[in-house]
Amino acid sequence: MQIEYEEFDTIEDIFMYMSSAAPPMKNTMPINSYKGYIMAFIPLGSATGDTYLMIYAKGTLESGIYEFDINSKSFKKVNAIERADKNYFVSLTPKRNTIADEAIKNL
Repeated sequence: MQIEYEEFDTIEDIFMYMSSAAPPMKNTMPINSYKGYIMAFIPLGSATGDTYLMIYAKGTLESGIYEFDINSKSFKKVNAIERADKNYFVSLTPKRNTIADEAIKNL
C-alpha cells in the first residue's frame, strides 16, 4: 500500500478541498477524526486500490453531521442533512483504522 499526503492548516481547508472534489450531486462525504487528525482517504490510480491520497489536518471533531458552507468557509454541527446547497460531512471516530495507522506512522 502506498500513501500520498496533502496537509492542510485547518479543518475548513479540508472541507473546502473535499467540497470542490466531490462529484456533482453528491453533497455528503465521510471524514475521520482519529488519533489527533481529521482525515479523508481518496483512492488513486488503478482499481486495485493500493494507492491512497490522505488529506489531513491536525485536530479533532466529535462524531456527527457537519454542514459546510463553501461561500463563508464555515461549518457547524447539525442534526440532519437538509439543504441541497450545502455540503455535509459525516465525522466518524473509528476504534481502529489500519490505513490511517500506517499513514500516520509514515508522516
